[in-house]
Amino acid sequence: MASGDEGTERPGGFEAATGDGPLCGTTPQARAAEVLVAFEGLLQIRRLTNTGDGDPAAVPAQWERRRPVRAVALALEAAGLPASAVDDSGQRVATGYRVHAAEPPVTVRVEWLGPHGGGAAQDEERALTECAGVLTRLGWEALLYRGPRRRRFLEVEPAS
Repeated sequence: MASGDEGTERPGGFEAATGDGPLCGTTPQARAAEVLVAFEGLLQIRRLTNTGDGDPAAVPAQWERRRPVRAVALALEAAGLPASAVDDSGQRVATGYRVHAAEPPVTVRVEWLGPHGGGAAQDEERALTECAGVLTRLGWEALLYRGPRRRRFLEVEPAS
């Protein structure tokens, strides 16, 4: 993806795992620390820019609305949910969420994917329900659908 939403870390910047990049190249502890800092930054952006009624941290900020793939991926990773991953050939090597753009542009799709024969399909309803709970608490609307081959997925957009 040209937008930088591929879920890998770029030189000079943090990227939340979208499930389309390689396995994290750092230790789990180092990655968790990076995710925590990024997520706290996102919550601070919410507190500073959401000036309406209610809890400003419970509503996606404009930054998130312009980059919903990054924002949703960060929320899921910060909640401790695993991201899927691919190797250099594009084969899935880890089971977890995959976040990618959908239509309209502020909508993202969350799927639960894994290596062929790895059992991701059996876990997807439970896992996607957990993803939806995390996102709903953070002000996103997450609807569970069943698509082709009866695979489930979430459509996620900022709550109105």
